[in-house]
Amino acid sequence: MTLLAAAPTTPADLDGAALEFERLEPTIGARVHGVDLSSATDDQVRAIRAALAEYKVLFFAGQHDLHPDSQIALGRRLGEVTEGHPVVPGVDEEHPEIYALDSSTGGFADVWHTDLTFVRRPPLGSVLRAVVLPPTGGDTQWADLELAYRSLSGPVQRLADQLVAVHDGTREFGYYLAQREERTKWEGEEYRALVPVEHPVVRVNPDTGRKGLFVNPGFVSHLKDVSDAESRYLLDLFYAHITKPEHIVRHRWSVGDVAMWDNRSTVHYANRDYGDTRRVMHRITLRGDAPIGPTAS
Repeated sequence: MTLLAAAPTTPADLDGAALEFERLEPTIGARVHGVDLSSATDDQVRAIRAALAEYKVLFFAGQHDLHPDSQIALGRRLGEVTEGHPVVPGVDEEHPEIYALDSSTGGFADVWHTDLTFVRRPPLGSVLRAVVLPPTGGDTQWADLELAYRSLSGPVQRLADQLVAVHDGTREFGYYLAQREERTKWEGEEYRALVPVEHPVVRVNPDTGRKGLFVNPGFVSHLKDVSDAESRYLLDLFYAHITKPEHIVRHRWSVGDVAMWDNRSTVHYANRDYGDTRRVMHRITLRGDAPIGPTAS
C-alpha cells in the first residue's frame, strides 16, 4: 500500500521521527505508523491533529503504554478535553473525562450516531482506546459525512442545505438521567434535563470549509418546519445514503489500539456481535463549536 502523509504535514516536518499515514479508503480512514502516543513529540501531535480533518478517522496500533492519565494528557495536547459525558459520570472519580463503554453494564453503541450531538456544542473529536475485547466481533464502522453530501444529487444537496434538524438525547439517556440524583456537568453546566437542540442538516467543517451531512439516527428526533411524514422520508433517505458501503471504513480492534475521529464529519456504529462476552472501551472527547450551516451569514 502507498504510504501518504496528511497535507499539509510531511515526514520532513517531524523532528526526525516521521509519521506514515496509510490510507484505508479513498476519502476516510488511515493507519498511522511511527508514533508512541504516550510520548509523541509536539510536531507529531500537530501532524496528527492536521491529519484528523484530512482522513477523518485515524488508527494507532500497539499503544500499550496509554492508560487513563496518559489518554487524558494526550487529549489535552490535541485540544481541550471535555467532561466524559453530559449525563453519565466518568469511569471513576479521578478521571471524570473518561466515558467508559462497558458491555457488562449496558455500554453499547449499536446505532449509527455522532457523539453527543444533542448538546449545543458537540465534540470536535473523540479518542477511543480498546481496554477489554471479546475473542471475536466488536468491530467499529465509520461513515464519511462529507462524501455522503458530495455524492447526493444537486437538487437534494440544495434541499439539505436549507434544513434544520432537532437533536434530542432523551431516548438514549433520558431514563438514566431520571434515575440519578447526582448530576454531572458539561461545559460547566449541570444537566438536569435533556432539552432538544437544533443544528443544520448540512454542517461546514471550520478546518476545511467542506460541507457534510450532520444528521444521525442516534440523536435526531425530526426535521424542523416540515411535516412528520416529510421528516421521516427525508431522514430515511439521508441515513440510507450515509451508510452506503462505499462511504464506510471498518476497524477490527486489538487490545492497545486507539482510534481518533473528527466528530464533525463522521458517524459511527459499534457492532454488537459478541454475545455475552465483555467489551470495554475508554473514550475522551475534545471540545467543539456550535455547528454552522452553509446558509449562515
